[in-house]
Amino acid sequence: MNVSEQSHRSPSAWRDVRRHLNEHRHELARAADRLYPDLPKVGSTHLLTRQEWTPAQPVELHRIGLRWVDRPAPAAVTGHEAEARSVLPPGISSYAQAMEALDRPKLFENRTCYRLLDVAWPEMSFTRGHYFDGIDVGETVAHEFAAARLLNETGLPFRGLVADPTRLGSRVALPAVSMLTLRRDSHTGAMTFVLHWRDPARVAHGGGLYQVMPVGVFQPAEEDPHAETADFDLWKCVVREYAEEFLQRSEVYGAAFDYETWPLYRQLTDAREDDRLRSFALGVGVDPLTFATDILAVTVIEASTFDAVFGDIATSNEEGRVIGAKGIPFDDDSVSRYVHHEPMQAAGAAVLELAWKHCRTLVS
Repeated sequence: MNVSEQSHRSPSAWRDVRRHLNEHRHELARAADRLYPDLPKVGSTHLLTRQEWTPAQPVELHRIGLRWVDRPAPAAVTGHEAEARSVLPPGISSYAQAMEALDRPKLFENRTCYRLLDVAWPEMSFTRGHYFDGIDVGETVAHEFAAARLLNETGLPFRGLVADPTRLGSRVALPAVSMLTLRRDSHTGAMTFVLHWRDPARVAHGGGLYQVMPVGVFQPAEEDPHAETADFDLWKCVVREYAEEFLQRSEVYGAAFDYETWPLYRQLTDAREDDRLRSFALGVGVDPLTFATDILAVTVIEASTFDAVFGDIATSNEEGRVIGAKGIPFDDDSVSRYVHHEPMQAAGAAVLELAWKHCRTLVS
């Protein structure tokens, strides 16, 4: 790749750096981790966190209280600063605009999202944000880091504006729910899981990496004031992601969508109420490369319920390929392999490690 000092802001050089970023996200994330030696990590992974973000024991997802904040303080860093523009081609004012013009993935809309403001288990505080708010900071810091390594530079002026990526007021943090799904055989106690390989041609973040599934940005189903209020619920978000990633359902739901009469929602909610399914939050973490923020979660589903609801899992979906559709054993060897030896998204590695740590609690 020929990204010279003189040409690194040209559209073609920007594309080259973007390509390098997508092809090397795993190693770049591990390198970016070393920029934050004083911040806590989740277990042995390189996912950044804060001590208060990891509860001592898993918290049942439906027992988490969500608080809405109408007028929060604005984010200190937005991605529209001069330091951010220095990694963009001339005439382009934001990273989302650059992606739209030069490297648009298949799924790329500036949707309303819930912006995370605070974590105080069992409560989380949110306000309104938009998807491109996260792109404009997160992908800019990642691009700047990738370009600096290609040019053998040490300065990271835009990243330097966000001294602590876990300080939520410094930027717009739009969390995704990263959900590990464990299929449990109640007769033998054995559990299996599936993974997702995220296709960089289809997704804006995490391309080329393995991830647990389902994963989805916490956001309303539709651009509608009613949906913003009605969908302010982690469980509803998770069920929609199960529909989209496991069953290949469209992301179009329509105004005033009725969850209570939706068969999948009723099946999974009834299973939760009957203890055939349990969902837990395990913590919150921040990716050191992109500052992507994830609610780390796990769902344990009794095998017969899993099979009745999901049947044979498709080997691909809108965002990439499904790995281990027949089930990867949830055991020490598999967890160690994907946490330490495979190109796994930091949040996914953290979920696997935390779920293995709390395995007895999850099935008790």
